[in-house]
Amino acid sequence: MASIVAKFVLAGLAAAVVGAGVAYALTKPDPHPEAYWADLGAPDLARGEILFWAGGCASCHAAKGAEGDALKLMSGGRDLPTAFGTFHVPNISPDPKAGIGAWTVAQFGNAMTRGVGPDGEHLYPSFPYGSYARMTKADINDLFGYLKSLPASSNVAPAHELNFPFNMRLAVGGWKLLYFSDAPRVDLANASEAVKRGQYLVEGPGHCGECHTPRNVLGGFQTGQWLAGGPNPEGEGRIPDITPGSSSIGSWSEEEIVAYLETGFTPDFDSVGGSMVEVQKNMTHLPKEDLAAIAAYLKAIPAR
Repeated sequence: MASIVAKFVLAGLAAAVVGAGVAYALTKPDPHPEAYWADLGAPDLARGEILFWAGGCASCHAAKGAEGDALKLMSGGRDLPTAFGTFHVPNISPDPKAGIGAWTVAQFGNAMTRGVGPDGEHLYPSFPYGSYARMTKADINDLFGYLKSLPASSNVAPAHELNFPFNMRLAVGGWKLLYFSDAPRVDLANASEAVKRGQYLVEGPGHCGECHTPRNVLGGFQTGQWLAGGPNPEGEGRIPDITPGSSSIGSWSEEEIVAYLETGFTPDFDSVGGSMVEVQKNMTHLPKEDLAAIAAYLKAIPAR
């Protein structure tokens, strides 16, 4: 009898070990191979700057209240309060110790598009790599080159303050298994080139869905609710629906959306407010054809 029980115990342990191995294989950090980032050539810093503004880097990584040239000091340190705890935005200036000055383009690219840190660790999705995953490697190279051209800061951001079990980075692998994808958010395969460019900007570097799409209790986007608005993921208020059927911008023309992104004024002469203020200021640095592409995309997606 004892031998039978021992066999059952051993079988259970073996199954647990196998199960743990399978779970780890499915959820371990999964960076692109080094070869993926090879031979990218010299970065185009002018394009890198456009991506810097499109990606809203200053909105999180510059000091709160920064203006003018201070918007290009990527010292980090801002607090992002969420239901999972408080995230502290890191320094991404060229400082080799406090920032990303010692990183390779592969380390930067894998952080941006795979959510994998320089030491092979999972990054928390408060950093919107779920959107940046759609960026091309050429754009990653250009953005990285531009960031390295900016002033260095020695500021070291505090560690994240997260509640259990969210303070366990291994759990992020499970989140990625459920929600991480680089596939298009909506099917616009037969769209115009302008709409496709807008899709790239909105779904990729612009990461508009990170605020404008409602989330479930685990922080994943709610299926079928792309850009449909919802509670502010960082606290008070609501983020508006920006699909064609919305009461916010649904009735606006493409030209009116472009004018709003350029000037901060709505068609009825109200002005931009809340967290959108910083986003709109970033958008003013984009070429007008990119703003027109964003507007075309927002008019082409399904209404919610």
